[in-house]
Amino acid sequence: MAKLTKTQARMHQRACQILEIDRDLTEDEKAFVLEHWQESASTTHTLSGAFFTPLGLARDLAIEVSGDRIIDLGAGIGRLAWSCRDLWGRRWNGEPARELVCVEANPAYVAVGRRVLPEATWICADLLALAGMGLGRFDTAIGNPPFGPIARSGNAPGYTGRRFEYHAIAAASQLATWGVFIIPQTSAPFRYSGRPVFTVERDPELDRFEHGTGISLAPNCGIDTTAHADGWRGVSPRVEIVTCDFTDLHPEQAGGRRGARQAG
Repeated sequence: MAKLTKTQARMHQRACQILEIDRDLTEDEKAFVLEHWQESASTTHTLSGAFFTPLGLARDLAIEVSGDRIIDLGAGIGRLAWSCRDLWGRRWNGEPARELVCVEANPAYVAVGRRVLPEATWICADLLALAGMGLGRFDTAIGNPPFGPIARSGNAPGYTGRRFEYHAIAAASQLATWGVFIIPQTSAPFRYSGRPVFTVERDPELDRFEHGTGISLAPNCGIDTTAHADGWRGVSPRVEIVTCDFTDLHPEQAGGRRGARQAG
């Protein structure tokens, strides 16, 4: 385990003790685990680019999520999916709970996730290997995928470059009609977070990705991610939330997607 402060180590130990409780966890216990279980408990987390999303940033991302079926790619222990449950709003509208599917390659994270988010379907798998699993269509794909030149099993459709975040988005386009992702600011087509004004900035790798996949990365509703900069552990990335409308890639889904966005 990477070196933790005494407080972090104590809280992580308490989170581990909660996970060993022989009953269903309470909401407060689940929230404690999500807040204090350390990703550095897995010695491979740095190599795999695994840094859990700050909970406040996860809640902000959920604003852009709509629909009934949600898939979280590179789910960690479920922080993004947890924030997308929308329990109260859907109850008020008389709607059933969202169906959540969490995909994570690290079995230690999956084991924790199954305890804190048992209502989700957890799949321990490489997110680049999902296309042939028969998972069906999702309304929204979400993710805080590993950033940059992370080792991978192959290439996503239409992209062979080094940015893993683009591979994750291209993989999501095969599964969902809408996407919401946290990616490095330098990989986004705009700069907003931590800037005095919104600017459009692109680089050749982004052009290569969009040309090869047909996917356009678009801004979100106006979320400045730097408000949660202190919530990362072990890193201090400048990130943006990008949105992707995949309906042009799947015309047969367009009608349903527009309806979902209007309802959301």
